[in-house]
Amino acid sequence: MARSKKQSRSAPAAPGAGGGPVRVGLVADAHYADKADRKDRCYRWSLPKVQQAVEHFSRTGVDFVVEVGDLIDSGASIDEETGLARRINKELRVFKGDRHYVLGNHCVSLLTKNEFLRACDGGDPYYAFDHKGVCFIILDACYRPDEQPYGRNNFDWREACIPRAECEWLSGALDRTRSKAIVFIHQRVDVGDDYGLANGQVVRDILERSGKVSAVIQGHYHPGDYRKIGPIHYITLSAMVTGPGLDSNAYAILEVRPDGSADLAGFGRQKSYTLE
Repeated sequence: MARSKKQSRSAPAAPGAGGGPVRVGLVADAHYADKADRKDRCYRWSLPKVQQAVEHFSRTGVDFVVEVGDLIDSGASIDEETGLARRINKELRVFKGDRHYVLGNHCVSLLTKNEFLRACDGGDPYYAFDHKGVCFIILDACYRPDEQPYGRNNFDWREACIPRAECEWLSGALDRTRSKAIVFIHQRVDVGDDYGLANGQVVRDILERSGKVSAVIQGHYHPGDYRKIGPIHYITLSAMVTGPGLDSNAYAILEVRPDGSADLAGFGRQKSYTLE
């Protein structure tokens, strides 16, 4: 069974043999649930939308897939949310390669982080790994400002942060790698509003100080967005859950070269970007 590799948080992301570009399949904010539409959120449509994205990734060839948070929507019980995660993950498992899961606030409404990740064959909440000479970093911002982890409806979605221990780990991981880096996180690092981290400036300082981060790929803000702050590109992916029908799908393939330059090819409602 293909699954995301569980990486040690303490292991440095050493450079690989190169030979890029690395092709990464991206989906964000599927919010899968078996319930009626609410405004523009068409929860049941996320199942065939994920199927369409996975078929595209498999047919065109990507190195691995990253799910950028909020794979499921909130359920009425722990059992229901576990079932939702297993059902939508069944479609992601069709991809015969590594899959990596970023925790989103809806993933841990009732479930704990470990419960959600177990249901999705996931690894640690945050880690780093290297592929073809590029360092990839998965971050977990599902913490309250007092650094307590989200779970069991103990949080306000507008309050998120990366705790000090994870910030220290991030700084160390960037120090150890000799590669250019791409960061994945659900909540936004580039804004200071409800969709952003309470300590976003602290995290941006770590990323910029390293001189190694080319881009941050985010979700959470459903319309999507793009900003460049200093040397770093911040791409907020459009939400897959928005709109009925496959014509309203949104997913992407990111091609990253060892020098850190990249192209994001968007499909459906997702915009495309060239990252110099």
